[in-house]
Amino acid sequence: MTTLPYADVDCNLRALAGRAEGFGRFAVGGLHGDLYVVTSLADDGPGSLREGGRRREPLWIVFAVSGTIHLNSYLSVSSHKTIDGRGQRIKITGKGIRLKECEHIIICNLEFEGGRGHDVDGIQIKPKSRHIWIDRCSLRDYDDGLIDITRQSTDITVSRCYFGQHDKTMLIGADPSHVDDRCIRVTIHHCFFDGTRQRHPRLRFGKVHLYNNYTRNWGIYAVCASVEAQVFSQCNIYEAGGKKKTFEYYPEKAADKEEVRAGLVRSENDLFLNGAQASLLTGAGGECVFHPSEHYPTWTVEPPSDTLKQIIKICTGWQSLSSPSDHGVPK
Repeated sequence: MTTLPYADVDCNLRALAGRAEGFGRFAVGGLHGDLYVVTSLADDGPGSLREGGRRREPLWIVFAVSGTIHLNSYLSVSSHKTIDGRGQRIKITGKGIRLKECEHIIICNLEFEGGRGHDVDGIQIKPKSRHIWIDRCSLRDYDDGLIDITRQSTDITVSRCYFGQHDKTMLIGADPSHVDDRCIRVTIHHCFFDGTRQRHPRLRFGKVHLYNNYTRNWGIYAVCASVEAQVFSQCNIYEAGGKKKTFEYYPEKAADKEEVRAGLVRSENDLFLNGAQASLLTGAGGECVFHPSEHYPTWTVEPPSDTLKQIIKICTGWQSLSSPSDHGVPK
């Protein structure tokens, strides 16, 4: 019997709030705000997504239209916002969404494709943003990353997302000079990394819990642990293509240290298919990696299987869903 998380979050519009598993579990988005309805696919102006995203008050943002929003610049989102694509099909292109110095953000059921320009990510989270949940989004073909989490941004969950047609998929932790990124904590679960080349994710300094993800046919490696990173990989499915090394370690020197160090990976009940090589470090390694139970009490995890693999292929990314009814702002 396959048990998946979030079985009831579509019963009511605001049932998503506070329901993420993992490090992003406190994200409530715009739970206590008014409903903002996007009526225009324009980059800016009345009824646009950009207009709702920049407002300072809490908002639960929904869409009355389907189609493509071509962004001419990053779309910045302020704190206490939910961008809820359920009930419509919205594609973000041109540039991406930027979460800068904000908190309590939920982004659900959107497509991101075709972002162009230097340093253009699908979803860019920096600096000092926290309590974020990204759920059921499809991301592909951006000039930089699909999701980047850097500069002291933390307490983030990425779930049920689809990643395809891309090189540097997900970077967590900016570079060895940003030692304050030691605070980063991210959970990634029930995601599908479909033939993307590398960075599923690449992590520096922080802690990442990966569980029940399906990663296949990578081009260089599946997961990379760089300077001081701790990766807890649990019950994931790694299916190799031409490249067989699953875990990679890139030694780097933190700006406030003398020694050069890579990160560490702890693998628990992962499934390695088609000749995928775990490439785990011997000696001091997995036992030095954090355990998720030190940070949150429960999460929905099951042994990796062909059934789980098939479900992840179907249930990740943008979904054709009815828009849930809204019972209003909770008292």
